Amino acid sequence: MNTANIAQNEVKKNCCCPAQPGQPEQAAPCCPSGPPVRGKKTRVIPRVASELTGADKWGNIKVRWGIKRMNYRVEPGIYAVGNPDENAIVLVSANYKLSFDTLRKELTGLDAWILVLDTRGINVWCAAGKGTFGTDELVRRIEITGLKEIVKHRKLIAPQLGAPGISAHRVKAQSGFNVIYGPVRASDIPAFLRAGMKATPEMRRVRFPFRDRARVVPIELVMGAPKFFLIMLVFFLLSGFTNAGYSLNMTVSAGLRAVLSLLFAFIAGAVAAPLLLPWLPGRSFSCKGFATGVLFFGISFFTVLRGVSRLETTAWFLLISTIASFMTMNFTGASTYTSLSGVKKEMRYALPAQITAAAIGILLWLAGRFFY
Repeated sequence: MNTANIAQNEVKKNCCCPAQPGQPEQAAPCCPSGPPVRGKKTRVIPRVASELTGADKWGNIKVRWGIKRMNYRVEPGIYAVGNPDENAIVLVSANYKLSFDTLRKELTGLDAWILVLDTRGINVWCAAGKGTFGTDELVRRIEITGLKEIVKHRKLIAPQLGAPGISAHRVKAQSGFNVIYGPVRASDIPAFLRAGMKATPEMRRVRFPFRDRARVVPIELVMGAPKFFLIMLVFFLLSGFTNAGYSLNMTVSAGLRAVLSLLFAFIAGAVAAPLLLPWLPGRSFSCKGFATGVLFFGISFFTVLRGVSRLETTAWFLLISTIASFMTMNFTGASTYTSLSGVKKEMRYALPAQITAAAIGILLWLAGRFFY
């Protein structure tokens, strides 16, 4: 196969083209903004646009809801934004398409190279923790793409949230490239570059604002809903047991009460807790979730639980608060509020307490079926 054919195949594999019917989502990582860039040794580098298309935006919405989430990726390699030359900056990103899109849409008016690492479709922050956005992959990708032949300088701008996975001195020793850690947010990159690659304290500050917290809610709803549906079904069916046998009337009345109470617990843990996170008491996520559960138990008490026995009331207090506490702990993987050591420490004391409280709550609820 001649060099021209090799280059053409490389473009077909990496370049940005609309997905054809039957092709996977990741076949269309972005839209073309011009012809591919021809580097030295006839290397062909795909050129990508900084403006997201409607398909890009729709894909990003779908992945927020867990649709094709594990296959939402672009091909690792080198990409051109604008009209970069051998002196243009090189920014490092993950091959999770949402990360890639977040970066490139902030590069309007800039000429830059984007070096995409193979993080197996995981975002920068999580991949850095897992080691896929790391030193070895960065050095390997520099070699595979022939980056030394594409640019004259030896500087790479890596995202600050990827710092836990990258050892700058090892990258320098193994590849000759200096790693410069950019700002936390991609939106600060233009200002960072204008300041001579100097980050202000504000650029270094890690935030988890309301908008970002709201963005992680849909995936929790999608992932948690099927499990909760089964739990609700079990509680609904068990609600019919009484000391006089099985009652269909009780199944409907007590079962509906149980389903609504569980729904309150689900909303407390999956929606309310992350949105209210900064204002909830306590430092650990389990405590914050417990506080949200208590709040939603209060709502449940004055709505669906009015007139029930003390036994059942106590049971639902334990169940709603414990479920909300446990579900809120899921956000330790999405929040910048926590560290790995902090999460492990919290789980050591929180999980046994949650299991115990849930077990007592279930036993009290079952006992309430016969003593009411």
